[in-house]
Amino acid sequence: MTMNEQDRLEIEAATFRKLLNHLDTHKEVQNIDLMNLASFCRNCLSKWYRAEAQTRGIEIDYESAREIVYGMPYSEWKSKYQQEATAEQLEQLSKSTN
Repeated sequence: MTMNEQDRLEIEAATFRKLLNHLDTHKEVQNIDLMNLASFCRNCLSKWYRAEAQTRGIEIDYESAREIVYGMPYSEWKSKYQQEATAEQLEQLSKSTN
């Protein structure tokens, strides 16, 4: 079976929704953990989402994109789920960004 463009777009969109759901299910995984392991985090996804919308002439601010990715306003997610980064996490991040 050959995949057409519409099928590809729908599969990619469904995969993105599953990624967001997976991240939502695993709130214990901190952004710094994602950055240290995969060089991207929820904030990166938000920035990519916003940038792609803009390439299509759709204006969405960063906070709105974050709300899509986090499933709630970022400030709410941060107060409920974000933990203070450990010294080890910060050290690993500084090594990976240098």
